[in-house]
Amino acid sequence: MLLKSYSLEIFKSKCQADAEGVHCFAHLDQDVTEAIPYLNAVLGGFEYLNDPPAVTFKTHGKLITVHGNKIAVNALKDEAEAEKIVAWLKNEINAAWEKKKEIDPCYTGMPRPGIMEILKLLPKTNCKECSQPTCLVFAAKMAEGAKGPDDCPPLDPNQHRRLTEYMGRFILEM
Repeated sequence: MLLKSYSLEIFKSKCQADAEGVHCFAHLDQDVTEAIPYLNAVLGGFEYLNDPPAVTFKTHGKLITVHGNKIAVNALKDEAEAEKIVAWLKNEINAAWEKKKEIDPCYTGMPRPGIMEILKLLPKTNCKECSQPTCLVFAAKMAEGAKGPDDCPPLDPNQHRRLTEYMGRFILEM
């Protein structure tokens, strides 16, 4: 086991003092730098930095970044959600490290869905049935993994199929 323990630092945004959510840092007691390329290969990091090594996952409206000695997570509901996500990442880091001989390390980020490509596949009615003000906002939410084709009620079966195929090229879910 590479990562055995960490401590959580939960805080509110200094930029948005009235925000309801919280952010967290998990300060790692062990350095996981060597595991980052393997974790990236397994989970399909949205962005990968080589120096210093770090991988960012963008999913469900959250940015999760794993550094050698720290994990950062934004836009959390509460401390319980932070604990759940960091515990899950600890398990993923350790699993990737234990299976590293079976994994080809990845030193690049995954391809990203294009907001305009998604928008082209939407009905562009700005109907708000998805709870978003416009189809462009909905497309941006899809690009980050917070929305999916099923969240757009006006999609006809052909549009749904095409959008599902397009989004299937990307790893956005955890």
